[in-house]
Amino acid sequence: MNTQELDKKYVLPTYGRGDVEFVSGKNARLTDADGKNYIDFTSGIGVVSVGHANERVNAAICAQLSNITHISNLYNIAPQAKAAQKIVEASGYDMQCFFGNSGAEANEGAIKIARKYGEINGEVKRYKIITLQHSFHGRTITTVKATGQESMHNYFGPFPDGFVYADNMSDIESLLDDHTCAVMIELVQGEGGVQPQDRDEVKALEKVLKSRGVLLIVDEVQTGVYRTGEFTASQVYGISPDIITLAKGLGGGVPIGVVMTSLKGVLSAGDHGSTFGGNYLSSTAACEVVDILSEYKVSGDLERTTTYFAQKLEELFSSHRNLFTQKVGIGLMCGLRCKNADTLTNIMSNAKENGVMVLKAGRNTLRFLPPLTISKEEIDEGFAALEKALQGMK
Repeated sequence: MNTQELDKKYVLPTYGRGDVEFVSGKNARLTDADGKNYIDFTSGIGVVSVGHANERVNAAICAQLSNITHISNLYNIAPQAKAAQKIVEASGYDMQCFFGNSGAEANEGAIKIARKYGEINGEVKRYKIITLQHSFHGRTITTVKATGQESMHNYFGPFPDGFVYADNMSDIESLLDDHTCAVMIELVQGEGGVQPQDRDEVKALEKVLKSRGVLLIVDEVQTGVYRTGEFTASQVYGISPDIITLAKGLGGGVPIGVVMTSLKGVLSAGDHGSTFGGNYLSSTAACEVVDILSEYKVSGDLERTTTYFAQKLEELFSSHRNLFTQKVGIGLMCGLRCKNADTLTNIMSNAKENGVMVLKAGRNTLRFLPPLTISKEEIDEGFAALEKALQGMK
């Protein structure tokens, strides 16, 4: 049986898979099983931040594999401690880290920190967490409930209590009460349509929350690790959250998640844990990824790449106003609003046929999450293929 047949027989059908099988890649280039080449504007949904088959990450992982892959968190793990140091220093915040394996786990950790903080601080139990409509925080039972999309709540209840949804940022203050322990937001909603929050509204919310003793959690699973220009989008917005979650781009393709917090004394031994989280393999990869991207940021290469990608995206948008209504996003997390959902479906199909991989976000947004290390030549090839895919569309 070929891969598609094996997948259909043995793997649960939880994904709407495309009929392509990739077998190799290099930076922003991919090759499928039939030898066809593509430019990757998706980076595995924002994961392969330093490109496919990055030599430095591969070398670091191989060296670590020759020694220890996993030993458990019952003992000190040198690359985990180093990864935590690099993450905290790159963020500029005075925080400590807990390592898991995914963004959903990072958000679970954030929720547990907030709930315990609300339990031990104040005269009444504070457990409510306010999130936004159109948010996305994960696929576990708790993070599905934290997600403000009603369609994701079908079939899986009953859910944990205590999540309240605000229609928009300006509505959050009116929903605060004596039982609210935290507000959890994405500064750029990814699955919700690459929708950035308004900077002034975010800063005003931070001020209100601090005055009320309510925690601010920022879900940076997709926006973090230089995706929006700085190590965290929180730095871009000029705020100081109490809790930040990271995942996707941190391991360069190796599963890892991190919840980092300034509330260093809230969790104690036994309150939380992970068998695999932050093991030698994943934390070694994270160390190398942070080093590569920090160097990329300091050299100015990240800004130059972001500027050039934005220029090409603007050219595409301006040339096809018949298909697109708006250009959205921050840094290398960007998108084009399509006139309707059918237009988006057709664009994605045509793009794949013409050798460029793109993503969907929300109902009608064409999403771009290229590797942060994508070259000028790869950008040019990708947009040339996308331009070809759009020709003749109405």
